Amino acid sequence: MRVGLMNIVWKQFRPALLLLVAMTVVTGGLYPALITAAAQALFPFRANGSLLVKDGKAAGSELIGQPFSDPARFWSRPSATTPFPYNAGSSSGSNLGPTNPALFNAVKARVEALRKADRGNDAPVPVDLVTASGSGLDPHISPEAGFYQAPRVARVRRVPLEDVRRLIERHIERPALGFLGEPRVNVLLLNLELDELARKSFN
Repeated sequence: MRVGLMNIVWKQFRPALLLLVAMTVVTGGLYPALITAAAQALFPFRANGSLLVKDGKAAGSELIGQPFSDPARFWSRPSATTPFPYNAGSSSGSNLGPTNPALFNAVKARVEALRKADRGNDAPVPVDLVTASGSGLDPHISPEAGFYQAPRVARVRRVPLEDVRRLIERHIERPALGFLGEPRVNVLLLNLELDELARKSFN
């Protein structure tokens, strides 16, 4: 009686077990291996994190911003991630509303820092230079934010302002299909070419 019951249970359990093993092999092994191989073969740059290499070392990802404070470089927009800016493991915004005094004080301090770093620049400060993105990882700034910083970068690097402005113009990414998104400039790409321009001028 007990043996017969066990046989019945095993007959019902065996297909489920075989299905579990088969699906584990397919979805947990074969499928990820196939997708990984295809991505590496067709899109190796993006599959490996869109890493930008300079002098044989990874300078950063094209998709994740990073903070810059050197006045000779273009600065990214603020980041509200914790415990440090542009922490890719903790993507978040500040969650501060427009009427929150903490946001007002933070924006005021950022405007003052920008003015202090570029005395004499009385142009309106672009909003993206003093407010964080929703993810805290945005690698882009607006073209206006780039042009606003151009006089400071040109002065510190002692290069013609028009050269810096032309560099920004070359790096403006247009909206996809002409209407999806906004014009933008990748800060890391811009700074890397700026360094390369300075190196060529020095040589």
